[in-house]
Formats: sequence, C-alpha cells, structure tokens
Amino acid sequence: MLAAGGVAFGQTGGSSAAPSGAGQTPGQSSTAVQVTPPAETGDPTFRGSVPQGTATPNPIPLSLGDAIDRGLKANLGLLTSEQSSLQVRAQRYRALSALLPSVTGQAGETVQQLNLQAVGFLFSFPGFSIPAIVGPYSYQSATANATVPLFNWSSISNFRASREEQKAAVLSIKNARDLVTQAVGTAYLQIIADASRVAATRAEIEADNAVYLNALHRHDAGTAIGIDVLRSQVQLKQRQQSLVAQSNQLDKDKLSLARIIGLPIGQDFTVADPTASVPLAALSLKDALAKAYDNRPDFQAAKARVTAAQFSLSAAKAERYPTLQAEGFYGDEGLHAFSNSHGVFQMTGSVQFNIFDGGRIRADVLENSAELRNRRNEMENLRGQIDYEVRSALLDLKSAADQVDVAKSNVQLASDSLRQARDRFTAGVTNTVEVVQAQQIVADADESLISAQFQYNVAKVSLARSLGLAERSLKAYFNQQP
Repeated sequence: MLAAGGVAFGQTGGSSAAPSGAGQTPGQSSTAVQVTPPAETGDPTFRGSVPQGTATPNPIPLSLGDAIDRGLKANLGLLTSEQSSLQVRAQRYRALSALLPSVTGQAGETVQQLNLQAVGFLFSFPGFSIPAIVGPYSYQSATANATVPLFNWSSISNFRASREEQKAAVLSIKNARDLVTQAVGTAYLQIIADASRVAATRAEIEADNAVYLNALHRHDAGTAIGIDVLRSQVQLKQRQQSLVAQSNQLDKDKLSLARIIGLPIGQDFTVADPTASVPLAALSLKDALAKAYDNRPDFQAAKARVTAAQFSLSAAKAERYPTLQAEGFYGDEGLHAFSNSHGVFQMTGSVQFNIFDGGRIRADVLENSAELRNRRNEMENLRGQIDYEVRSALLDLKSAADQVDVAKSNVQLASDSLRQARDRFTAGVTNTVEVVQAQQIVADADESLISAQFQYNVAKVSLARSLGLAERSLKAYFNQQP
C-alpha cells in the first residue's frame, strides 16, 4: 500500500479525484483512478526515450531513484532539449564572431602576360619603341589579410541577446530535467497503486471464495437456498474479472514507465512501495510562491528570453548607427621564390552609415518590438501559471491528506461490517445478500484508500515540480529499495 507521509514537494495542479468507490452500489466493481503523467499532457517527446543497454532474462530491481536516474539519461524530451541548447550555443559563437577580427592567409604565384596596346598604352620614339606585349613574367606573394570591426553597436547587442538566449537554453535543460523527474515519479507511483489494487483484489477473491464455499456447503446441508450459492459465485466471478483487468493495467503502466526511462526493450523489472515521505515543516502559500519564482527554471528562462528580446530590439535600432571598421593586409612579394622580395602592406579605416534602406530597418524594429511584447506576455502568463500550479498543488495536498485519513477510518468500519455480516450468515440469521454487500463495501473502501494515497503522493510530486525542486527533492522523499 502507498505510504501517506508528511508534507513534500511537486508540480501542476494535480487532479485530486474523488475516491473511485464513492457512490457505488453493492455489486459494482471499483474503477481504478488513473492520473495522466505530465509528459502525456505536454511535449510528446517526454513520453519517449532512447533505450539503453540490453535486456536481461530476469527482472531487475528498480527503485524510484534508479528510475529517475535512467530517465535523466535516456528520456527523449531531455535529450532533445540538450541538443537544442547546443544549437543556441552555436548561435552565440556566430554572434561573437561578428565582433572579432577576421584574419585570412594567402600564398600564390602569378604568371602574367599583358597586351599594352589593348589597354591603350603604346608609345614610340625615334629609334626606340615600347613593345606592345609585355611578358610573360611571374612573381610570388604571401599575405595575411585582416578585417577588424572597431565599433558596431548592432553586433554588440546581438551578441548580448545570444548570451541571454544561451542562458535561457541552459535553464530550459534544468526545466526538462524537472519534467522528466515528475513524469517518472508519477508513472512509478501509478505502478505502486496498480500493484496495491491487484493485491487487494486477490485478497478479496480469497474472501469471496470462502463465502462461496460456505454457501455451497450450507446448500448441500439443506440450510441455504440455491440463490445464495449463485449470488456468491457471481460476486466471485466479478472479482476475478476485475483482477484480470487490473493486472493488465499494471503491465501496461510498467511498459509506459519503461518507455519514459529508456529501459532496454523487453526488460522486466520490480518496483518498491515507497516509504513515508521525509516530514517537512508546513509551507505557507506566500513562502511556496516565493520559492517557485526563485527556483523554477522555466520562469528564470522566460526572464532571460525577455532580456534577449530587449537586446535584439536594441540591435535592430542600432542598424541606423554608423559602424567603424579597419581592414588591410601585410605580406611579401618577389621573384624567384622570394629571392628578390620586399614587404607590401595596405591599411584602410572606414566609417559606414546608412543613407537609404527602403524601410528594412523599420521592419526589423517592428518585428523585434512584437517579439519583445510576446516574450513579456509569455513570462507574465507563466507567472500566473506558476501561481495556479502552486495553489492547486497545496490544495490537492491538503485534500488528499484528508481523504487518506477518512479512507483509513472507512476501511476499518467496512471490515467490521463485513465481519458481522459473515457471522450473521454463518449463524443462519441472514443470507448472502448482506455478505456480498459488505464485501463490496470493503472493496470500495480499499479502492478509496489506494486512490487517496496515490493522489496524496502525486500531489507531493506536483508540489515539488511547481516549486522547481523535483529533481533535488524527489529521491529523498521516496527512498525504499525494491
């Protein structure tokens, strides 16, 4: 069974569903509460992974910490974020290159023959004339060419923007790691809940089978009617059918976790029922929101993108400013493999300024202004989203904790009711209707407790995510080994 420990941390307003057994009439089977992992509600790449290693014939033990470690190495969403960060780093290098000198080298040999008459150069004097054809002749040269930007405010602003974009990309990787941790934690806890349902259903089948055999014996002895046997047998078959469905759901949820964390294809594993969470001091809404705004990497990344957009707008406006540039070359030229050579050089300093651009700069300014507004809107939307997620997680945590307390009490009451119903049936005071109803009430109470405990643990995972502390905190809260 899932442990319902002290206050812990986790993300987005989880769904605090009502216990599935509530409101059911006797004879109806309990429906397991399924919580969609965050990876399935956002970027679909977080549902996949790159399988690591080779499957072994025997199941491997998999603690929650092991599952998180595997997910942080193999989850496709995280791997994609890391590659995107490399692309942003490449853009930063490209922006930096616009501020640094560009130096190239050149070495070559020139062989040339000129027709002076073709270019209008022909002189003749009495007794002397310059030939029309000069050459062929050759010379060698080796030069180094340099272009040095001295001042370009647009390039400087673009570099600052790229630096902020890289900062945002690094923070996005941290956010992706938190999302993977949350997805793994939720999927792992779902398996624990599924296993608890399977175990509870098997225990209920044993109890139903005992009632069926008792009714059969009493019928054979002539102290019970046939409908009692049929009623108890129907209840037993319904429970067996429920066990098949729950076992299938358990296997499917194990496959989902394996896909998220990149287990080898076909690898089976066993999980552990997490221990109670490490108790923490109560967290007020004000403190929780302050923690979230300070720690959420996606919020910090959004602020960095706003700053980057501001620099990009400044770069667009700076396209109107003059730019300063120096360029030139230095080398050596001569005949016969530099046996008769001399140094040569050229240096040019220039100021370039815009005279008419046909509205291109204005278009760049308008485009970057719109981008800045969008980034600011995204940041404020995220601020509101974080507020919603923290409030929802705290509400879910309190609601789930109360549900766990009520469900535990209800399980005890249902067990007492079932024991009395069995005693009355054994004594011949009542028939199997009362026993079947009491057994269903116990089954509903067990399902309510399992669902409440699952919701409580998921709420802690959600709060950790909403505070930006999922990766740092989750392993410490659920640390039992398989």
